[in-house]
Amino acid sequence: MTARHLLTRSNLLGTALVVVLLLLPNLATAYFVNFVMTQTLILGLAAATIVFLAKYGGMTSLAQFLLFGIAGFMFGNAAQETGARGLNLGWHPWAAVAFAVVVTTAAAFVLGALASRTTGLYFLMLTMVYAVIGYYVFAQIVEISGPGGLTSIQRPDLLGPPVRLYYTGLGLSVLAYLGFRAVGRTGFGLTLQGVRDDPVRMASLGFNVPLHRTLAFTLAGFVAGAGGLLNVWWNGQIDPASIAIGPTLILLIIAVIGGISSFEGAWLGAFVYVLIFTYLRDLPLIDRIGITEARFNTVIGVIVLLIMMLSPEGLTGIARRLRPGPRPRAGTGRDPSAGEAPSTRTTEKELGVTRS
Repeated sequence: MTARHLLTRSNLLGTALVVVLLLLPNLATAYFVNFVMTQTLILGLAAATIVFLAKYGGMTSLAQFLLFGIAGFMFGNAAQETGARGLNLGWHPWAAVAFAVVVTTAAAFVLGALASRTTGLYFLMLTMVYAVIGYYVFAQIVEISGPGGLTSIQRPDLLGPPVRLYYTGLGLSVLAYLGFRAVGRTGFGLTLQGVRDDPVRMASLGFNVPLHRTLAFTLAGFVAGAGGLLNVWWNGQIDPASIAIGPTLILLIIAVIGGISSFEGAWLGAFVYVLIFTYLRDLPLIDRIGITEARFNTVIGVIVLLIMMLSPEGLTGIARRLRPGPRPRAGTGRDPSAGEAPSTRTTEKELGVTRS
């Protein structure tokens, strides 16, 4: 890759943003960094897995927040030594981290394998069923959680100060962003995009369509699990209500707000959501027009409606339209600088498949 390809406007803007985020603890208040931005990075990491599955695999999943929660529950069960609920295994925190990641990834593989032969609305509904089942599993099995969940969960000593958790979230977010984009340029990623565009053709070419979908779901589950660990360290507790249908739909809304076809949109949507959730109630005279904390979901719904009316591609789609320079061709809905294959035909060429 030449220097010209590296010094693109998007790469320069991305690098500048990362530098600003690295310096943010010195520029903003501790509350903004440790509450608003840390929560943004955590939710953005989880939302990025929805974008990954939708963008490359054509799969809109409602199971990501379940996997997000499984990691938190498994860490709490393994790391805690005493407590009224949970297994209380008392393991070393980093052994508990490994345990949580392995269990979450294994669960993602199993759930992905079961859902890999469904598409579209059926895939969406099946993953929603996963979320409902997961809620009841943790709510009813008191040995691993129970209705009250797990409390007083301590994060590893290395991540003791809150600002270290922020930097950990930033590092994982950068790795996830670069990793997902890199996957899209690999043989696996190109094949997955071909499966998204025309699974019948890809199957006829000899590709194992269910396996590719399963592996994509597993990778997304692994990243969601990393976000779940950050979340349980940030909150210090986790309960079944935190992975119920409400939070599950909120994560999808976050991806839609930012733009479900753009990885940047995952964190942008999370930032907008956290800002609204945190500061809306403090706006002057906001209660005079009937907007109270109890009506927060209505406000979010109106904002999502307005964004979708302006741009089905979310906030990143609006930003793309305002940006000077070449725009995606009509009907493609893709950024020409994204670098992904726009169709199955391109995927076949990249993979060296020839047709008689």
